[in-house]
Amino acid sequence: MFFTTHVSDPLPAAVGRTVVSVILRDRLDLRAAELGARLRAGLLSLQERHECIGDVRGRGLMQGIELVLDRETKNPADGLGREVTSACLELGLHMNIVQLPGMGGVFRIAPPLTVAPEEIDLGLEILDKALTRATGG
Repeated sequence: MFFTTHVSDPLPAAVGRTVVSVILRDRLDLRAAELGARLRAGLLSLQERHECIGDVRGRGLMQGIELVLDRETKNPADGLGREVTSACLELGLHMNIVQLPGMGGVFRIAPPLTVAPEEIDLGLEILDKALTRATGG
């Protein structure tokens, strides 16, 4: 059995309905696909320049990168993840890093659906600087 305190609550239903109507009205699904392609292309470009990026994955504006010690073995780079996180924050970008053992180099990148293309570019630029700083490269 499944119980919830809001099973018949009209307020969350009304909020959900409004959110869906805004997504449809403003075509935020198409925007997410378009800007997600821009974000993914930028992350793949970073992967080409930074050996520590072992994987780029995701869909739309929900993307992720995984930092590794070696691309062949895919050994996680937890320490490097912490360094990149700190460097990003110092440069003005908050990155959501997974803080579980063995996953300390996995970044979840999920900008809002209303993000501007210039903001995506700036985020990629800051991430590039942070990776360069953290790897000494």
